[in-house]
Amino acid sequence: MLHLRAVCPPDRTAEAIRILRAHSGTAHLVVHPGVAIAPEGDLIEADIAREATDEIIESLCGLDLDHTGGITLEALDTAVSDAADRAEEDAPGEGADAVVWQELVGRSGEESRLTWTFQAFLAIACLLASVGVITNSAVTIVGAMVVGPEFGPLAAIAVGLVLRRGDLVKQGGVALLGGFPIAMVITLGVVLVGNATGVLEVSTLADNHEVDFVYKVGIASLVVALLAGAAGMLSMTSAKSAALVGVFISVTTVPAAGYAVVAAVAGQWERCLYSAGQLLVNLIGIVAAAAIVLTLRRRGQRSRVTERPLSRG
Repeated sequence: MLHLRAVCPPDRTAEAIRILRAHSGTAHLVVHPGVAIAPEGDLIEADIAREATDEIIESLCGLDLDHTGGITLEALDTAVSDAADRAEEDAPGEGADAVVWQELVGRSGEESRLTWTFQAFLAIACLLASVGVITNSAVTIVGAMVVGPEFGPLAAIAVGLVLRRGDLVKQGGVALLGGFPIAMVITLGVVLVGNATGVLEVSTLADNHEVDFVYKVGIASLVVALLAGAAGMLSMTSAKSAALVGVFISVTTVPAAGYAVVAAVAGQWERCLYSAGQLLVNLIGIVAAAAIVLTLRRRGQRSRVTERPLSRG
């Protein structure tokens, strides 16, 4: 269940209440007349089934509440109520499978901005990857995969493509096209200093076969990227964020960037180019699979809405 709060202009309160009362996925409807100050209006609260959320929000936005008032959602961990149970039973589909599109847009937009925090995580991940490549440590490579924040922008691009939101595509693209070069330049500087001082010996790269998988690009790389993109988007749209850790560990975006830098310093340009290809294949594969999953989920959710039971009178 989700808790909905809507600030509504007085002249539209009656219609908003009608929408909420009419939907079978609504429970615990409460109205506080005139309590909203900025913007002024009435406050409407209700608990709604997750699988009914998208339809309800779309109807409320049809009243222009997203511009003249405001709509917020909050997850409820526990709802001890027969009315809430009936709302979840009557709403079409399963809550775990439901996609709350406004939530997805907000989350993907928030996680795809090129901020100092995003850049710091990406740079640290690339540095970890470079150390893992030089020391022939697959464990360190896995650590770099987990730290890397690049799935957020990739998800934003997929969401933007499916929902035709050019702002999300642009925002995700800026984060990736700006973030990776900066992180790789930082990594290049550290590796050059480390190699010059003997702390990081790039000359051992040719013998470090434990991490060869990072630069060996092929059909298997594309398959892994597609599966990771599909799993990642399923995780985001079903609120099962724990699965994202598995996605991070399965893709070689950040490790490929780190390997490319180390290979360049070592003068092994063939491996450097292969690593760049690995990075590109993973980025494209993740976005493509995520967009396909999102498209299928959108179509499935629309079909369930058309088949939902009659609304309450």
